[in-house]
Amino acid sequence: MARAKTLGELKASGYQTRSVKEECRENLILKLSRGEPLFPGIVGYDHSVIPQITNAILACQDIILLGERGQAKSRIVRSLVSLLDEWTPIIDGTEIPEDPLQPVTRAAINLIEEHGDNTPIKWLAREQRYAEKLATPDITIADIIGEVDPIKIAEGRYLSDELTLHYGLVPRMNKGIFAINELPDLAERIQVGLLNLLEERDVQIRGHKVRLPIDVFILATANPEDYTNRGRIITPLKDRYGAQIRTHYPEHIEQEIEILRQQANVLQMSDYLLTVPDFMTEIIAEITHHARRSPDINQRSGVSVRASISNYETMVANAYRRALVLNESEVVPRISDLDFIAPSFQGKVEFEAMEEGQEDKITNRIIQAATRAVFNRRHQLHDVQTIADAFSDGLHIEIGDAVYVEDYAAIIDQIPGMSDRIVADTGATQAAEVEFLLEGLHLNKLLNKFVVSGRATYSS
Repeated sequence: MARAKTLGELKASGYQTRSVKEECRENLILKLSRGEPLFPGIVGYDHSVIPQITNAILACQDIILLGERGQAKSRIVRSLVSLLDEWTPIIDGTEIPEDPLQPVTRAAINLIEEHGDNTPIKWLAREQRYAEKLATPDITIADIIGEVDPIKIAEGRYLSDELTLHYGLVPRMNKGIFAINELPDLAERIQVGLLNLLEERDVQIRGHKVRLPIDVFILATANPEDYTNRGRIITPLKDRYGAQIRTHYPEHIEQEIEILRQQANVLQMSDYLLTVPDFMTEIIAEITHHARRSPDINQRSGVSVRASISNYETMVANAYRRALVLNESEVVPRISDLDFIAPSFQGKVEFEAMEEGQEDKITNRIIQAATRAVFNRRHQLHDVQTIADAFSDGLHIEIGDAVYVEDYAAIIDQIPGMSDRIVADTGATQAAEVEFLLEGLHLNKLLNKFVVSGRATYSS
């Protein structure tokens, strides 16, 4: 259907005004009735966060998402744009988006009084009706609410004239969604300025008592750690948000892996074949889960899902580096690549220990614990005992980041029982399995391991 271009055409089309929250609620109900996914790509919240958000939207409540870093708070907030209508009409030529049937500023009212049904209309796409602001200590009331515009005063208007006002971010998102990220970082005096916006919609700028019934769906995100480290949400403001919803990290390894595969920016090169064994992906996810339980990691700060993503990307990058250096066309990450994820891992966590060199020791312990956990889920020790027994006669096996794939074929032939446990069908994937089996035996105290200059030697 053709979109109206004037106020008269809009009225003739039967257009009905709805608030933003009513619009989101009705579109949410439509999605639920059709069985459509509400938040595509959001993993692990189906029985916790998503039902709570759904209830808040059905109740037309403003929302605070409270949780540690890397829990998809910002992604959820941005995805709420999908609940807006694809297009919405506003008056053309006003400073802020105005509902043609319910104008709120003097400029819009004057425009309709002058042009009547010929008042021009334009249409906003749903993506244009969303804005977010990262809360920082230097934000002012003028940024959020508005201020007297000195240029308009210079043009000859009086201070008492409402048309001298320059509106801030929130009024400019009239008929839309506005999100404040890291709300506790917002100075308390600025938070006070939001009180009436959330309740009475009464805006006061430099003595101008302007009654603006702003139609905005206001969202916020916050990290519990911020309450003590940098600031807090004042109680009256917190009280005006209808729902405070706690987010959380993925509860299961499978969910962590799904997010990891969805978000990782993995290098792809046309002349190289990349294969990531499932057990290597599982180890990366397990490292993050172990870190979230480690007493050596600051749990109040949290361990973001970004740790899994960055570690995975680094592991794959190192496998590519090895393939490039050794002139091999097949790229397969293996256990020796885990030695190179320390920079990406340590940049994503806060350590409790402050002594020199402790970070590397803690990182190695977490990687080893995760590798052992994955190995024990996939192998029974009595099934691999034959491999361990083969080392009792003085067998030594050397592996490492710089060892060629062809050398692993000789290792498989050299160790009795090894070929029975190998299920991969290419040289590079078999090399990854060899390293996984040897490392698992070492971590279960069935083999010794000595590391010198990046090469590991396994022995009885």
